[in-house]
Formats: sequence, structure tokens, C-alpha cells
Amino acid sequence: MKTAVFSTRRYDQTLLQQANCDAGHELVFVQDRLTVETASLAGGCAAVCVFVNDAVDAAVLERLAAQGTRIVATRSTGFNHIDAAAAKSLGIAVVRVTDYSPHSVAEFAVGLLLAVNRKIVRASIRTRDGNFELDGLMGFDLHGKTVGVIGTGKIGTIFARIMAGFGCTVLGHDAFEKPEFEQLGGRYVDLPTLMARSDVVSLHCPLTPETAHIVDAASLAQLKRGAILVNTSRGGLIDTEAATEALKTGQLGGLAIDVYEQEASLFFQDLSSTVITDDVIQRLVSFPNVIVTGHQAFFTVEAIGQIMATTIASLSAFERGEPLVNRIPE
Repeated sequence: MKTAVFSTRRYDQTLLQQANCDAGHELVFVQDRLTVETASLAGGCAAVCVFVNDAVDAAVLERLAAQGTRIVATRSTGFNHIDAAAAKSLGIAVVRVTDYSPHSVAEFAVGLLLAVNRKIVRASIRTRDGNFELDGLMGFDLHGKTVGVIGTGKIGTIFARIMAGFGCTVLGHDAFEKPEFEQLGGRYVDLPTLMARSDVVSLHCPLTPETAHIVDAASLAQLKRGAILVNTSRGGLIDTEAATEALKTGQLGGLAIDVYEQEASLFFQDLSSTVITDDVIQRLVSFPNVIVTGHQAFFTVEAIGQIMATTIASLSAFERGEPLVNRIPE
């Protein structure tokens, strides 16, 4: 089946081709993001494969449908970048990757937490310059601290298990409480209680209308003063400007993010020789207690391999007229 693969980088092309060896789909790789302007590049393709920063809105879907596209496969678990209702009305199936190494994201979240708490990046830069002074590098023991986990699905539960292994008390907040979380010693509380009691808060929930800006000025005001906030889920979970103000006042003691609500125009490209006009991200990276990475938490051999294998399997199932086990909820 002819498939246009948008937002591709070298690793996408290599690993997707490997996963496609037996299936034999005709893959057309496109480096550009999918937008209304680039949708024409999928002309004649029955399938379109996208990533998290592609704009798969109603206008794009209408153009794809007119060109003959019948299925959209996203190389991600989240699908907030896709207008599911519009796809359904146009008869376009949408599939995702429901399960890939959740350890990759959970472990990266722990790495971000350690890096921002213990000032590891700053220390490394100093020593490269021959500065071995310790002033300004003091962190705190995680042992004995309270960690709040917002979103206790597979990734959140693994993160919580790691934190419990550090000797932390773990609190959780989720619309759907999981026995696995409670079995590892986690306790569910409401959001204000979690924010008020936690020394660390880590976000692991999907971006939905209900969770958009779940961390805003009001919830940050409830936060235990000086706590660290970690986000490896979706940028839109945090009101970035409110977080910036909380950093300036010291209400927020540290911020480590692998996602950013305006990341679509920034991430997955080299902008080192250009002037970045996003004042919010520029201000964020200027703080000494902030770490920003470019949406790489999922980026392990195991996770990417599973993502590509699942994507190809979904395309093959659609081509054969089989049930789509990874179809997004309707």
C-alpha cells in the first residue's frame, strides 16, 4: 500500500524500512510536517503516516480524503494532533501505537529529575571550563521526599515504581485509578492535595480538553513551594507562561520538560544557526533551574523499533481488511 510518511528523519526512514521488509508497502518519505500546504505530497497515497507535530486537522483530512487517503497512522500513543471526529465523518481510519517501551519515557523522566535537582548540566559545563567550584550546585535527597504522579497509566506507574525504589512516598492523581499503582505503595489524592504535598510532580497523562493546562497559575499556587515539575507527556499540560512566573518567584523550584506547548515550530530540526523568535522558550532556557530537551524521552532502540513494527502491522491489517486493534477510540 502506498504510504506517505511525514516528519521523517534518517532514523525514521531506516527503522521503518526495516520493519517493512516483509510487508512490502510502498513508503514515500517526506521530511516536512503535514499541513494544509504539504498535504498534496500525499497525493495518490492510500495511507498517511504522521508524528506528534503534524497538523492533522479537519482541513488537512478533507484534502487527504479528496486525494484518496483512507487511513492515517500516527507513530505515537497520543493522538491529540488528529481531529478524530473529522476523520470519522470522512471515513478515514486512524490508528496509533498503543504500547511501546513505557520504560523509555519513565526512565527519561527520572533522568530529567536527577539532572535538574542535582544541577548536573551546569556542573558538566563548569568542569569543561575548568571550574570545579560547588557553589550553586546543591540539590536535595530524593529519599524520603514525596513525589506526585499525574497520570498513572503504564508510564506513570513505572515512574512511580522507580521513585518508590528511591525511598519516596508516591501520590497519584488520575480519573481512572489503577490497582497496580496502589500495589506499589502509591496513594490516590485529589489534585490540590497532590500539589500541596509533593516535592516533585511528574506529568504522565494524555492531553485532552480536561487536562489542557492542568498545571496553571491556580495549581502552581497550590504547589509546595520550591517543588520540581517534570513533564515528558504533552506540552499543553502546562501553562508555560504561568510556570515561568512561578519560577521567577521561587514558587516553582525547578522545571524539567521534554515537551513544550508551542514545540511544533521548533522541535525535530536544527535551528542553531537561526534566530529563534519564540520568546517564551528563550526565557525558559535562560533560567539556571530549567532543563529543556527536544521531545526525546521515547527515543530508544526498543521503543522506536516497536513503534515502527506496530505502524507497519496496522497498515498491513488495513490493507487485508482485518480488524484494526490499534484504532483510536471513537
